[in-house]
Amino acid sequence: MRSFKPHPLAMAITVVLLSPAAFAQQDTTEEKAEKIEQIVVTGTRVAGRSVSDTAVPIDIISTEMLQRAGSTELNQVLSTALPSFNFPRPGLTDGTDTVRPATLRGLGPDQSLVLVNSKRRHAASLVNVNGSVGRGSSAVDLNTIPTAAISAVEVLRDGASAQYGSDAIAGVLNIRLREASEGGNFTTSYGWRESTYSTPTTTPPAGATWSAPAIIERSRTDGETLTLSGWRGFDLGSNAFLTISAEYKDAEKTERGGWDYRRQYPLVDGQYDERETYFNRFNAWYGEPELEQFTLFANAGKTLDNGKIYAWLSYQDREARSGGFYRPADDASGRNIIEIYPDGFLPIIAPDVTDASAAVGYEFDIGEWTVDTSLVWGQNRMAFTIENTLNRSIGPSSKTEFDAGGFRYGQTVFNASGVRSFNVAALASPLNVATGVELRRERYSIFAGEPDSWRNGGATIPVGQTGCISGLSQAIIDRGFCDTASGAQVFPGFRPANEVRETRRAVGVFLDLEANLTDNMLGSVAVRAEDYSDFGSNLTGKAALRYDFTDNFGLRGSLQNGFRAPSLQQQNFTSTSTNFINGVPFDITTFPVSDPVAQALGAKELDAEKSVNYSLGTVFKIGGVSVTIDGYRIDIEDRIVLSENLTQVNVREYLANQGFIGIGGGRFFINGVDTETQGVDVVINWSMPTDKLGLFDFTLVGNYNETKVTALPSTSQLSALNPAPTLFGRVNVLTFEKGSPKDKFGATVNWSYDNFSATLKATRYGEVLTPGTTEATDFTLSPKTLVDLEARYEFNDSWILAFGADNIFDQYPDAFPTNLNTTGATSFSNYSPFGRSGRLVYGRVAYNF
Repeated sequence: MRSFKPHPLAMAITVVLLSPAAFAQQDTTEEKAEKIEQIVVTGTRVAGRSVSDTAVPIDIISTEMLQRAGSTELNQVLSTALPSFNFPRPGLTDGTDTVRPATLRGLGPDQSLVLVNSKRRHAASLVNVNGSVGRGSSAVDLNTIPTAAISAVEVLRDGASAQYGSDAIAGVLNIRLREASEGGNFTTSYGWRESTYSTPTTTPPAGATWSAPAIIERSRTDGETLTLSGWRGFDLGSNAFLTISAEYKDAEKTERGGWDYRRQYPLVDGQYDERETYFNRFNAWYGEPELEQFTLFANAGKTLDNGKIYAWLSYQDREARSGGFYRPADDASGRNIIEIYPDGFLPIIAPDVTDASAAVGYEFDIGEWTVDTSLVWGQNRMAFTIENTLNRSIGPSSKTEFDAGGFRYGQTVFNASGVRSFNVAALASPLNVATGVELRRERYSIFAGEPDSWRNGGATIPVGQTGCISGLSQAIIDRGFCDTASGAQVFPGFRPANEVRETRRAVGVFLDLEANLTDNMLGSVAVRAEDYSDFGSNLTGKAALRYDFTDNFGLRGSLQNGFRAPSLQQQNFTSTSTNFINGVPFDITTFPVSDPVAQALGAKELDAEKSVNYSLGTVFKIGGVSVTIDGYRIDIEDRIVLSENLTQVNVREYLANQGFIGIGGGRFFINGVDTETQGVDVVINWSMPTDKLGLFDFTLVGNYNETKVTALPSTSQLSALNPAPTLFGRVNVLTFEKGSPKDKFGATVNWSYDNFSATLKATRYGEVLTPGTTEATDFTLSPKTLVDLEARYEFNDSWILAFGADNIFDQYPDAFPTNLNTTGATSFSNYSPFGRSGRLVYGRVAYNF
C-alpha cells in the first residue's frame, strides 16, 4: 500500500470532530423513535406519513444498515439491501472504472432520480461510452456521498415523474442527511482482498519457450483500503445546528487478469527472445482501481418563529488510476516504441474527479400554507491524465504522460412549493394539496488536452515492420509505409475541435393531491408540466390508490406516465480517435447530434424518453411478519442510446460522396429503442426476541425482472445503403434484455445480545448473459450466492469493535473461456453483477461521543 498521506483538510476536520468540547454522551432517544415510526418524505407530500401506510413501495435504509458492511461505497451497500438495485463493477472501461453506474429494476442508470434532502442532485459529467451495463448513460455518482453524512436512504420503487420531474422512471433515491446538534462519531476501517481464483489459459504459439497449465490458479492479497470517517454535531444556539461529516479513503488496486500467452518481444534471428521465458505474463490490470479521495459534507438548520432555514454543502476530490490493455514490446498493431518501452507498457488512465454542491432554503408559513423555497447548485468535473503511455505518431521523442482534457457538468435548481390541507366533507381526511414550481439551469462543457495528447506527429512505420505487415492496401504497399495512430495510447486527448460549452433551461410546475377517500382507501394524484429550452415540453400524470381491508392486509397500485429528458452530456459529448482500416488512418468520432456528419447519417435532435408505469401490490402482516409484494410493468418509448460504430465501407463511401473526406465513420446518440420491463419485488421483515439468545431481526428480499426490446432505431439515410448497417446491434439489445440478473434474492439476519451483535447476509444473483456478436460467442454467467458476515462488540457506550468478511466463501463469476479472452487480460465478464475481486476481509473501530 502506498504511504499514508492524509489530505490536509481531512486532518483539520478530524481535529474538529474529536475536539474535547464534543465529548458529550449522544442522546439517541429521537433516533430510536424515528426508527420505530419509519416516517418518510419521499413519494408523498403529507407530513408524518408512515412507510407502512404509503400507496407505493418505499424502502428505508438506515444508517445502521449502511455501516454494517465491509464496503464503504454507498452503491455497493445499497446493492445488497435493495431487491432490484444492482451495481456491476466493470474494468478496462476508461472513466467508467472510476465513476461506476448502478441500476434499478433493470433500467438505465440515468432512469432513476437521485435527491438529497428531497432536492434534485446533479449528475456526473462522465458519459459511459464503453461496453458495459449503462452504455450511453450519464447518471448521478452516489459514491460522492459518504455514509457518515447520511441519516437514511429512502428508495421509492415506483415511477414518479409527475411528482419530481425528469429521470424518475424506475424510481427515486432520496438521501436524507444527518441532522445533529450534539454528539459525534469517528470510525476507522481497514480491509483487504484475500482471494484465490482460477482461469483457463491459451496454448502459446508453436515452439514457445514459455508455458502454463490449462487452468491456472492464483492467490492474491491486494486491494488494501483504509477509510477514516466521522461526523460531529454542533449546537449553534437559538435552535440552530451544524453537522459536519468527513471521509478519507485510500484504496489500492486489485488485479484479476489472466495469463498472457502471446509473444512479447521481436524474434532474434528467427528465435524467441530469451526474455520470453521469465516475462511476467500476468501483465494486465483487470480489477478495482487505485483510489484516494476526500469528502466533506456540512448540513445546517435553524428553527425560527415562523419556519426554518436550512443549508448544506459538499465537496469531494477523487484521484483514481486504472489500467488499459497491455501493449507488448513487439505489439502487432505497432502501438509501442521499443526505444521507450523495451518490455512493452501498461497505459494508465488517471482521472481527477472534483464534485461540489451547495444549497440554501427557507421553509415558512403563510396562513394555512407551508412554503418551501430553495436554491441548489452542483458541479462535477472530470479531468484525465494518461500515464505510462506514448504518442506513437511522435516517435522516440514522445512524452510518456499527457494531460488529455476532460469535461464538466453543472446544475442550478430553484424550487418554490406550498403545502396545505383542506377539509372536504366528501373525504374521510383533509385533502392535502401541494403545488410548486422548479427552475433549472444546466451547463456542460468539454475542455481539450495538451496538443501532444491528441495530435499526429507524422512518424510512420515502414512496410514489413511490426504494425505494417498484413491487410495493407496496394497504395500503402506502393508508398512503402504506414501511418501511425494520433494521440496518447489508450485514451487520445480531447481535441480543440471537440470543445463545447452548452447550457439549457427547464421550467416545471406541479400539482399533487392526496387524501383518504374513505376510512380504508387512500388516494393520490399528481400532474406536472415541464418545458425545456432545447427539446420542448412534456406533461406527466400519476394516480395511486391503497385499500386496507383490515389493519393487517391492504392492496396498492399506481398508474402513471413519465419521461426522461435527453441529458446535455448525451446531446453534446464528442471525442475523436484514429482507427486504421487496411493501413489507412481514419478519424472515428462520437458525434453530437448537431454535427453535420451525424446529421448526414440521419441523426436528429434528441427527444425525451417516454414511459408508462403500472404497479399493483399487497401489504400484509401475519403475526409479527410484515410482507410487501409489488408487481410492476414499465413500457418505455424512444429510449436514447449510443449507436454502433458505423465504419463499414459503404458508410465511408457515402460520407465521402457527401463531402466528408477522411471521416472513417463514427457513432451518435439516437432515440428509437422501445422496451417493456416487468417484474416483482418482495420484501419480508420480522423480529424474534428471545430470553436467552438475544434479539434476531430477519429481512428477506427478492426480485424477478424481465426486459424485452420491442423496437429498434433506424434512419432513412442508412437504410438506403446496401447492406444497411445496424444502428443498435445484437450485443446492445441483449445487454438490455439479459445483461442484468433475471432474479435476485437476499437474506439478512441481525443479531444482538448484551454487548455482542452480528450481521449475516446472503445474496443470490441470478443468471446473466454476456452477449456476443453471434450466438456462438454468447456466455452465460451462472447464478452465484455471496455470503457476508460481521461480528461486533460494544465495550461501552463509546467504543465498538467489528470484524468481518464480505463474500466470505470467495465466490467469482464464471471465468471466460479462452476464445472470449483473446489476450488473457479479461478473465471475467464485466456483466458480473458483483464484480470479480473475491473475498474482502476487514476490521473497524468506531468511537461515539
